[in-house]
Amino acid sequence: MHPDLRSLPKAELHLHIEGTLEPELAFELAGRNGVTLPFADVDELRRRYDFADLQSFLDLYYACMTVLRTERDFTDLALAYFARAQADGVRHVEMFCDPQVHAGNGVPVTTVIDGLLEAFAIADERWGITGGLIPCVVRDQPVASADALLDELAPHAHRLIGIGLDSAEVGYPPSLFERVFARAGALGLRRVAHAGEEGPAEYIWQALRVLGAERIDHGIRAVDDPDLLRHLAEHRIALTLCPLSNVRLQAVTGLDAHPLRALIDAGVVVTINSDDPAYFGGYVADNYAAIAELGLGTADLAQLARNSIDASFASDERAAGLHALVDEWTATHG
Repeated sequence: MHPDLRSLPKAELHLHIEGTLEPELAFELAGRNGVTLPFADVDELRRRYDFADLQSFLDLYYACMTVLRTERDFTDLALAYFARAQADGVRHVEMFCDPQVHAGNGVPVTTVIDGLLEAFAIADERWGITGGLIPCVVRDQPVASADALLDELAPHAHRLIGIGLDSAEVGYPPSLFERVFARAGALGLRRVAHAGEEGPAEYIWQALRVLGAERIDHGIRAVDDPDLLRHLAEHRIALTLCPLSNVRLQAVTGLDAHPLRALIDAGVVVTINSDDPAYFGGYVADNYAAIAELGLGTADLAQLARNSIDASFASDERAAGLHALVDEWTATHG
Protein backbone atom coordinates (compact mmCIF):
# COMPACT_ATOMS: atom_id res chain seq x y z
CA MET A 1 0.00 0.00 0.00
CA HIS A 2 1.08 3.57 -0.66
CA PRO A 3 1.85 4.69 2.92
CA ASP A 4 0.31 8.11 2.43
CA LEU A 5 -3.19 6.59 2.27
CA ARG A 6 -2.83 5.54 5.90
CA SER A 7 -2.03 9.10 6.89
CA LEU A 8 -4.97 10.57 4.93
CA PRO A 9 -7.41 11.82 7.62
CA LYS A 10 -10.81 10.24 7.19
CA ALA A 11 -14.07 9.21 8.85
CA GLU A 12 -15.44 5.67 8.83
CA LEU A 13 -19.21 5.51 8.58
CA HIS A 14 -19.90 1.86 7.75
CA LEU A 15 -18.23 -0.34 10.33
CA HIS A 16 -19.84 -3.24 12.17
CA ILE A 17 -17.84 -3.59 15.36
CA GLU A 18 -18.63 -7.30 15.54
CA GLY A 19 -17.08 -7.57 12.08
CA THR A 20 -13.70 -6.49 13.47
CA LEU A 21 -13.46 -9.66 15.59
CA GLU A 22 -10.18 -11.20 14.42
CA PRO A 23 -9.84 -14.99 14.91
CA GLU A 24 -7.14 -14.59 17.56
CA LEU A 25 -9.35 -12.36 19.70
CA ALA A 26 -12.35 -14.63 19.10
CA PHE A 27 -10.47 -17.56 20.63
CA GLU A 28 -9.11 -15.38 23.46
CA LEU A 29 -12.62 -14.25 24.41
CA ALA A 30 -13.97 -17.78 24.03
CA GLY A 31 -11.40 -18.95 26.57
CA ARG A 32 -12.17 -16.04 28.89
CA ASN A 33 -15.90 -16.76 28.84
CA GLY A 34 -15.96 -20.56 28.63
CA VAL A 35 -17.49 -20.54 25.14
CA THR A 36 -16.69 -23.39 22.75
CA LEU A 37 -16.38 -22.25 19.15
CA PRO A 38 -17.22 -24.77 16.39
CA PHE A 39 -13.71 -24.47 14.96
CA ALA A 40 -10.59 -26.36 15.99
CA ASP A 41 -8.28 -23.36 15.99
CA VAL A 42 -7.50 -19.95 14.50
CA ASP A 43 -6.30 -21.45 11.23
CA GLU A 44 -9.51 -23.41 10.68
CA LEU A 45 -11.58 -20.32 11.41
CA ARG A 46 -9.59 -18.27 8.91
CA ARG A 47 -10.12 -20.94 6.27
CA ARG A 48 -13.87 -20.45 6.65
CA TYR A 49 -13.55 -16.87 5.37
CA ASP A 50 -14.58 -17.85 1.85
CA PHE A 51 -18.11 -16.67 1.22
CA ALA A 52 -20.56 -17.38 -1.58
CA ASP A 53 -22.90 -14.56 -0.61
CA LEU A 54 -24.10 -12.38 2.26
CA GLN A 55 -25.91 -15.22 4.06
CA SER A 56 -22.88 -17.51 4.10
CA PHE A 57 -20.92 -14.71 5.75
CA LEU A 58 -23.69 -14.00 8.28
CA ASP A 59 -23.79 -17.63 9.40
CA LEU A 60 -20.10 -17.47 10.41
CA TYR A 61 -20.41 -13.92 11.74
CA TYR A 62 -23.18 -14.83 14.17
CA ALA A 63 -21.36 -17.98 15.32
CA CYS A 64 -18.32 -15.91 16.30
CA MET A 65 -20.42 -13.29 18.09
CA THR A 66 -21.26 -15.82 20.83
CA VAL A 67 -17.89 -15.11 22.47
CA LEU A 68 -18.92 -11.53 23.33
CA ARG A 69 -20.44 -11.62 26.81
CA THR A 70 -19.31 -8.78 29.08
CA GLU A 71 -18.75 -5.04 28.97
CA ARG A 72 -15.02 -5.72 29.02
CA ASP A 73 -15.36 -7.94 25.93
CA PHE A 74 -17.02 -5.16 23.96
CA THR A 75 -14.52 -2.59 25.18
CA ASP A 76 -11.58 -4.82 24.25
CA LEU A 77 -13.08 -5.54 20.83
CA ALA A 78 -13.62 -1.86 20.05
CA LEU A 79 -10.20 -0.80 21.34
CA ALA A 80 -8.55 -3.36 19.07
CA TYR A 81 -10.45 -1.78 16.16
CA PHE A 82 -9.63 1.78 17.23
CA ALA A 83 -5.90 0.98 17.34
CA ARG A 84 -6.06 -0.21 13.73
CA ALA A 85 -8.30 2.69 12.72
CA GLN A 86 -5.92 5.24 14.21
CA ALA A 87 -3.07 3.72 12.21
CA ASP A 88 -5.27 4.02 9.10
CA GLY A 89 -5.86 7.74 9.58
CA VAL A 90 -9.41 7.41 10.92
CA ARG A 91 -10.33 10.41 13.05
CA HIS A 92 -14.10 9.92 13.41
CA VAL A 93 -16.12 6.68 13.60
CA GLU A 94 -19.86 6.08 13.45
CA MET A 95 -20.02 2.47 14.60
CA PHE A 96 -22.74 -0.13 14.04
CA CYS A 97 -23.64 -2.86 16.55
CA ASP A 98 -26.29 -5.60 16.63
CA PRO A 99 -27.95 -5.69 20.08
CA GLN A 100 -30.69 -8.12 19.00
CA VAL A 101 -28.12 -10.79 18.20
CA HIS A 102 -26.37 -10.28 21.52
CA ALA A 103 -29.72 -10.38 23.34
CA GLY A 104 -30.29 -13.78 21.74
CA ASN A 105 -27.01 -14.84 23.35
CA GLY A 106 -28.20 -13.62 26.75
CA VAL A 107 -26.33 -10.31 26.70
CA PRO A 108 -28.33 -7.22 27.80
CA VAL A 109 -28.47 -4.16 25.54
CA THR A 110 -26.92 -2.05 28.29
CA THR A 111 -23.86 -4.32 28.39
CA VAL A 112 -23.27 -3.76 24.66
CA ILE A 113 -23.78 0.00 24.80
CA ASP A 114 -21.80 0.59 27.99
CA GLY A 115 -18.87 -1.53 26.83
CA LEU A 116 -18.62 0.13 23.43
CA LEU A 117 -19.06 3.68 24.72
CA GLU A 118 -16.30 3.06 27.26
CA ALA A 119 -14.03 2.24 24.32
CA PHE A 120 -15.08 5.49 22.59
CA ALA A 121 -14.12 7.46 25.72
CA ILE A 122 -10.71 5.78 25.80
CA ALA A 123 -10.18 6.25 22.04
CA ASP A 124 -10.99 9.95 22.34
CA GLU A 125 -8.54 10.40 25.19
CA ARG A 126 -5.81 8.19 23.68
CA TRP A 127 -6.04 9.05 19.98
CA GLY A 128 -8.46 11.95 19.60
CA ILE A 129 -10.95 9.78 17.72
CA THR A 130 -14.53 11.09 17.92
CA GLY A 131 -17.82 9.53 16.93
CA GLY A 132 -20.47 7.34 18.45
CA LEU A 133 -22.75 4.36 18.21
CA ILE A 134 -25.53 3.36 15.79
CA PRO A 135 -27.36 0.21 16.95
CA CYS A 136 -28.91 -1.61 13.99
CA VAL A 137 -32.20 -3.38 13.50
CA VAL A 138 -31.55 -6.92 12.27
CA ARG A 139 -33.96 -7.01 9.38
CA ASP A 140 -34.37 -10.81 9.17
CA GLN A 141 -35.65 -10.96 12.74
CA PRO A 142 -39.36 -10.28 13.43
CA VAL A 143 -40.53 -6.67 13.37
CA ALA A 144 -41.76 -7.16 16.95
CA SER A 145 -38.14 -7.79 17.94
CA ALA A 146 -37.15 -4.46 16.40
CA ASP A 147 -39.92 -2.72 18.35
CA ALA A 148 -38.67 -4.35 21.54
CA LEU A 149 -35.12 -3.24 20.75
CA LEU A 150 -36.27 0.36 20.39
CA ASP A 151 -38.04 0.14 23.75
CA GLU A 152 -34.70 -0.82 25.30
CA LEU A 153 -32.76 1.82 23.38
CA ALA A 154 -35.14 4.67 24.24
CA PRO A 155 -33.63 5.44 27.69
CA HIS A 156 -30.20 5.60 26.05
CA ALA A 157 -31.18 7.67 23.00
CA HIS A 158 -29.20 10.67 24.24
CA ARG A 159 -26.04 8.51 24.27
CA LEU A 160 -26.49 7.25 20.70
CA ILE A 161 -26.08 8.78 17.25
CA GLY A 162 -28.88 6.99 15.51
CA ILE A 163 -30.40 3.74 14.35
CA GLY A 164 -29.55 1.56 11.36
CA LEU A 165 -30.89 -1.42 9.44
CA ASP A 166 -28.66 -4.36 8.52
CA SER A 167 -28.30 -8.14 7.96
CA ALA A 168 -29.82 -10.30 5.20
CA GLU A 169 -31.39 -7.92 2.69
CA VAL A 170 -33.17 -9.99 0.04
CA GLY A 171 -36.78 -10.57 1.03
CA TYR A 172 -36.68 -8.06 3.90
CA PRO A 173 -37.56 -4.67 2.40
CA PRO A 174 -37.01 -1.49 4.43
CA SER A 175 -40.76 -0.81 4.41
CA LEU A 176 -41.24 -3.53 7.04
CA PHE A 177 -39.69 -1.19 9.59
CA GLU A 178 -41.57 2.03 8.84
CA ARG A 179 -43.07 2.29 12.34
CA VAL A 180 -39.82 1.43 14.10
CA PHE A 181 -37.90 4.12 12.22
CA ALA A 182 -40.65 6.68 12.79
CA ARG A 183 -40.38 5.99 16.52
CA ALA A 184 -36.60 6.28 16.35
CA GLY A 185 -36.88 9.63 14.60
CA ALA A 186 -39.23 10.85 17.33
CA LEU A 187 -36.54 9.94 19.86
CA GLY A 188 -34.12 12.23 18.04
CA LEU A 189 -32.08 9.41 16.51
CA ARG A 190 -30.52 9.87 13.08
CA ARG A 191 -31.60 7.24 10.58
CA VAL A 192 -29.46 5.20 8.17
CA ALA A 193 -30.14 1.91 6.40
CA HIS A 194 -28.43 -0.83 4.44
CA ALA A 195 -30.09 -0.95 1.04
CA GLY A 196 -29.15 -1.89 -2.49
CA GLU A 197 -26.28 -4.24 -1.65
CA GLU A 198 -27.90 -7.46 -2.83
CA GLY A 199 -31.39 -5.99 -2.90
CA PRO A 200 -32.73 -3.83 -5.76
CA ALA A 201 -32.65 -0.07 -6.25
CA GLU A 202 -36.28 -0.05 -5.05
CA TYR A 203 -35.02 -0.87 -1.56
CA ILE A 204 -32.98 2.34 -1.64
CA TRP A 205 -36.06 4.34 -2.55
CA GLN A 206 -37.93 2.68 0.35
CA ALA A 207 -35.14 3.48 2.79
CA LEU A 208 -35.32 7.12 1.77
CA ARG A 209 -39.06 7.61 1.40
CA VAL A 210 -40.45 5.18 3.97
CA LEU A 211 -37.76 5.12 6.66
CA GLY A 212 -36.52 8.67 6.26
CA ALA A 213 -32.92 7.46 5.96
CA GLU A 214 -30.40 10.29 5.78
CA ARG A 215 -27.60 8.09 4.48
CA ILE A 216 -27.59 4.80 2.57
CA ASP A 217 -25.23 2.00 3.52
CA HIS A 218 -23.87 0.22 0.43
CA GLY A 219 -26.38 1.43 -2.18
CA ILE A 220 -24.41 0.08 -5.15
CA ARG A 221 -27.57 -0.95 -7.00
CA ALA A 222 -28.44 2.74 -7.37
CA VAL A 223 -26.60 2.50 -10.70
CA ASP A 224 -29.58 0.53 -12.03
CA ASP A 225 -31.94 3.52 -11.69
CA PRO A 226 -31.04 6.82 -13.40
CA ASP A 227 -33.81 8.67 -11.54
CA LEU A 228 -32.41 7.46 -8.23
CA LEU A 229 -28.89 8.54 -9.19
CA ARG A 230 -30.18 12.02 -9.96
CA HIS A 231 -32.09 12.13 -6.66
CA LEU A 232 -29.06 11.06 -4.62
CA ALA A 233 -26.83 13.59 -6.36
CA GLU A 234 -29.30 16.48 -6.15
CA HIS A 235 -30.03 15.95 -2.47
CA ARG A 236 -26.44 15.10 -1.49
CA ILE A 237 -27.50 11.79 0.05
CA ALA A 238 -24.31 9.87 0.71
CA LEU A 239 -23.60 6.21 0.06
CA THR A 240 -21.24 4.37 2.41
CA LEU A 241 -19.47 2.06 -0.03
CA CYS A 242 -17.41 -0.96 1.08
CA PRO A 243 -15.48 -2.13 -2.00
CA LEU A 244 -13.58 -5.09 -0.56
CA SER A 245 -16.75 -6.32 1.13
CA ASN A 246 -18.64 -6.18 -2.16
CA VAL A 247 -15.98 -8.29 -3.83
CA ARG A 248 -15.68 -10.81 -0.98
CA LEU A 249 -19.47 -11.33 -0.82
CA GLN A 250 -19.68 -11.47 -4.61
CA ALA A 251 -22.04 -8.51 -4.85
CA VAL A 252 -19.70 -7.56 -7.72
CA THR A 253 -17.51 -9.89 -9.76
CA GLY A 254 -14.38 -7.89 -8.97
CA LEU A 255 -13.13 -4.38 -8.28
CA ASP A 256 -12.96 -3.69 -12.01
CA ALA A 257 -16.74 -4.29 -12.09
CA HIS A 258 -17.48 -2.09 -9.07
CA PRO A 259 -19.86 0.84 -9.78
CA LEU A 260 -17.74 3.29 -7.74
CA ARG A 261 -16.61 5.30 -10.77
CA ALA A 262 -20.11 5.37 -12.27
CA LEU A 263 -21.50 6.68 -8.99
CA ILE A 264 -18.82 9.37 -8.76
CA ASP A 265 -19.40 10.37 -12.40
CA ALA A 266 -23.14 10.67 -11.65
CA GLY A 267 -22.34 13.22 -8.94
CA VAL A 268 -23.30 10.98 -6.01
CA VAL A 269 -21.55 11.59 -2.69
CA VAL A 270 -19.70 8.34 -2.00
CA THR A 271 -17.57 7.37 0.96
CA ILE A 272 -15.15 4.46 1.45
CA ASN A 273 -15.44 2.12 4.43
CA SER A 274 -14.49 -1.38 5.56
CA ASP A 275 -17.81 -2.94 6.70
CA ASP A 276 -16.60 -6.14 8.45
CA PRO A 277 -12.83 -5.89 7.94
CA ALA A 278 -11.76 -8.98 9.90
CA TYR A 279 -13.78 -11.07 7.46
CA PHE A 280 -13.35 -9.17 4.21
CA GLY A 281 -9.61 -8.83 3.86
CA GLY A 282 -8.91 -5.24 4.79
CA TYR A 283 -9.50 -2.25 7.03
CA VAL A 284 -10.41 1.15 5.66
CA ALA A 285 -6.99 2.19 4.32
CA ASP A 286 -6.82 -1.16 2.50
CA ASN A 287 -10.08 -0.21 0.79
CA TYR A 288 -8.62 3.17 -0.24
CA ALA A 289 -5.54 1.39 -1.60
CA ALA A 290 -7.69 -1.07 -3.55
CA ILE A 291 -9.71 1.64 -5.30
CA ALA A 292 -6.55 3.64 -6.01
CA GLU A 293 -5.70 0.79 -8.39
CA LEU A 294 -8.80 1.77 -10.41
CA GLY A 295 -7.02 4.92 -11.49
CA LEU A 296 -8.09 7.32 -8.75
CA GLY A 297 -5.48 9.97 -8.10
CA THR A 298 -4.50 11.81 -4.95
CA ALA A 299 -7.13 14.50 -5.45
CA ASP A 300 -9.85 11.87 -5.94
CA LEU A 301 -8.87 10.02 -2.76
CA ALA A 302 -8.73 13.25 -0.77
CA GLN A 303 -12.22 14.10 -2.03
CA LEU A 304 -13.50 10.74 -0.83
CA ALA A 305 -12.06 11.54 2.61
CA ARG A 306 -13.80 14.92 2.53
CA ASN A 307 -17.03 13.17 1.56
CA SER A 308 -16.72 10.95 4.64
CA ILE A 309 -16.54 14.04 6.82
CA ASP A 310 -19.46 15.78 5.10
CA ALA A 311 -21.60 12.62 5.27
CA SER A 312 -20.91 12.12 8.96
CA PHE A 313 -23.08 13.34 11.81
CA ALA A 314 -20.14 15.14 13.41
CA SER A 315 -20.72 18.66 14.71
CA ASP A 316 -19.96 21.54 12.38
CA GLU A 317 -16.97 22.44 14.54
CA ARG A 318 -15.56 18.91 14.45
CA ALA A 319 -16.16 18.63 10.70
CA ALA A 320 -14.32 21.89 10.10
CA GLY A 321 -11.38 20.61 12.11
CA LEU A 322 -11.31 17.38 10.13
CA HIS A 323 -11.48 19.25 6.83
CA ALA A 324 -8.47 21.28 7.94
CA LEU A 325 -6.55 18.04 8.50
CA VAL A 326 -7.40 16.84 4.99
CA ASP A 327 -6.33 20.22 3.59
CA GLU A 328 -2.96 19.84 5.36
CA TRP A 329 -2.56 16.33 3.98
CA THR A 330 -3.42 17.51 0.46
CA ALA A 331 -0.95 20.38 0.64
CA THR A 332 1.78 17.89 1.52
CA HIS A 333 0.83 15.09 -0.86
CA GLY A 334 -1.03 16.83 -3.68
